[in-house]
Amino acid sequence: MTSADKARTLIDLYEAPEILRVVNVWDAVSAKAIAALPETRALATAGHSIAATFGYADGQIPRDIMIDFVGRIAAAVDLPVSADLDDGYGDAGETTRLAIGVGIVGANIEDRLKPLDESVAQVEAIVKAGEAEGVPFALNARTDAIVRGGDKPLAEKLADAVARGRAYLDAGATAVFVPGVLDADATRTLVEGIGAGKVSVIGLPGALTATEYEQLGVSRISYGPMTQRVALTALQDLATDLYASGAIPEGTRALN
Repeated sequence: MTSADKARTLIDLYEAPEILRVVNVWDAVSAKAIAALPETRALATAGHSIAATFGYADGQIPRDIMIDFVGRIAAAVDLPVSADLDDGYGDAGETTRLAIGVGIVGANIEDRLKPLDESVAQVEAIVKAGEAEGVPFALNARTDAIVRGGDKPLAEKLADAVARGRAYLDAGATAVFVPGVLDADATRTLVEGIGAGKVSVIGLPGALTATEYEQLGVSRISYGPMTQRVALTALQDLATDLYASGAIPEGTRALN
């Protein structure tokens, strides 16, 4: 498929009745391992995990390294790949153009609670960049209304997320990503305010299951850095066993 075909496929997955489950990856080999599973329809990169791979704090990895690495992931698989591109690195339109150039067909880009007019302009720039490249870029516009809302009451945070989400959809975003541990009531408020099939969430400890979010009208669920953390936990546990005169488990698969 061309990049335009992959982008249209990704948008169709967002708009399907069933929730889009994307298991976040952070390098070419993790991408290949997840892409090999028959349930996988698309992939998403985890910006936090890629930054950690290179020794950077989340949000601090330079754009050129991020673009190169998400391009390597996209080149390793035949599926649509959506990338975590932090806050767009000060020029979200150009960052989108560069990402499309290496095979990325969708992205999460954060608003970091910038003034609404600036955030809307950023969404518009991303959409225009996709149009200029001939790719219907699937923007999962992220609002940090919950995670950066400070001590404001939850109701105010949710209202801010809804207002921002509606504005981002009006500006051309495909969906609105609202990270945070969302219970059923909070999720229902977001879906009713932003729109059924337009809200994207993150699966975290203490959050609802993918099936429960699907029943509430959520479009997509991803897992951010949690997949890498689970993998590293397994690595530490294996190392502890090996230090105790253990052995590599039988049935270990070759995935690279």
